[in-house]
Amino acid sequence: MWSTQTRRDTAHIILLTNLPVTLLSPAAMFLRNVIIVDISTSTSQMARCASRQLAWCSQLMTRSQRTSGCRGVNITKLIHVKSEVISDFIVLSEVQKSELSRISQSRSLPAGYVFRARLILMLAEGASYSSIKLRLGTTPPTISRWKQRFLAAGVEGLDTSHPGQKPSVLTARLRARILAATRKPPKDGSTHWSCRKLAAALGVSKDAVHRVWQEAGLKPHRLERYMASNDPDFETKAADIIGLYLNPPEHAAVFCIDEKTAIQAPDRLDPVLPLSPGRIERHGFEYYRYGTLSLYAALATATGRVHGKATARHTSQDFAAFLEEVVAHCPARQQIHVILHNLSAHKTRLVDDFLHNNPRVQFHFTPTYSSWPNKVELGFGKIERDLIARGVFTSVPDVARKIKRYVKAYSANARPIQWKYSDPKRRIRSNELTATVH
Repeated sequence: MWSTQTRRDTAHIILLTNLPVTLLSPAAMFLRNVIIVDISTSTSQMARCASRQLAWCSQLMTRSQRTSGCRGVNITKLIHVKSEVISDFIVLSEVQKSELSRISQSRSLPAGYVFRARLILMLAEGASYSSIKLRLGTTPPTISRWKQRFLAAGVEGLDTSHPGQKPSVLTARLRARILAATRKPPKDGSTHWSCRKLAAALGVSKDAVHRVWQEAGLKPHRLERYMASNDPDFETKAADIIGLYLNPPEHAAVFCIDEKTAIQAPDRLDPVLPLSPGRIERHGFEYYRYGTLSLYAALATATGRVHGKATARHTSQDFAAFLEEVVAHCPARQQIHVILHNLSAHKTRLVDDFLHNNPRVQFHFTPTYSSWPNKVELGFGKIERDLIARGVFTSVPDVARKIKRYVKAYSANARPIQWKYSDPKRRIRSNELTATVH
């Protein structure tokens, strides 16, 4: 029996289970307001049963009043209660309660697991299905299902298990089949395979194809380009240059010299949209080009410092003038070795006159179609990535000024580039390429 305050009167709630109402009538005679609720029946039966019990109890207590002289009893109220208002209790052990409390407060466990732990704790506290439904945002069938699983298996029953599909076994025959098909072009006319396309063609899963490709180091979507040198003196020239990197002459200066031509000075017609959270920097497609210029650069292999000069053109006169600047920065009588590639502007009469007037300067040409041994190419690539590719310029002098500032900042923190040539056997020889694969 529970009591609750209603206005100035005290309403007593009598919960009937399977007890006959006659056992409650003596207590009911001394109550002023009686509310009878039967929780042993369903919702529709509850209202009818409680109404009959209310009328019967009222008649019984009226007769008792006349015979015993008791004060009057006013049965005034009948509450209609839904079937899910009062839930069945779950009794938890100390270990279960501690484990469920830990799970319910976790921030790293799956949200569903935490939700189910909170649900069981609320049931153990005597919360009704309706309050659990409102607080956790769930449904009565869900509450009932996890309650039954907890009663059957305890805390372990709250954990979901998804065994999924059994892992496929990659046999040696299947691996060989996938690898052989990968090396053949697709029949639909495309140039290369994708995981899903090859899996559909072979009737296997895309995961199996991906696993075989990953183990074999195959990446059909990737493409690299190369230039094979046909220089018959490739080894001699390459060894000469690499020797300057690994064991330079004592007290000599070694410079890698090259030019980067046709550097554009574009100005975007549309405003640049800056970087923001969730959005990369964006440039408009249209631009106005003010003109182009060329950049001469000399990289000192011993220190990594760079001396640069921007010119309007890249003629033999400009190249000879730049060589004069490089020599002027070196001490007198110091031997100078210059590494450069086979450009026509490097082999003119003006350049020959320069070499004749400066006998301490010696040229070392890279092999034909092989400018990559020249270390200054690395510096040009860095300038392209850091400054030119995404730069917005207002004029050609603006480009020259920004390049000069970049080269100066780079030289202030320069470090020598370490040369590595680990495996000569991996070099691609031109005589090995006998045909083009189509």
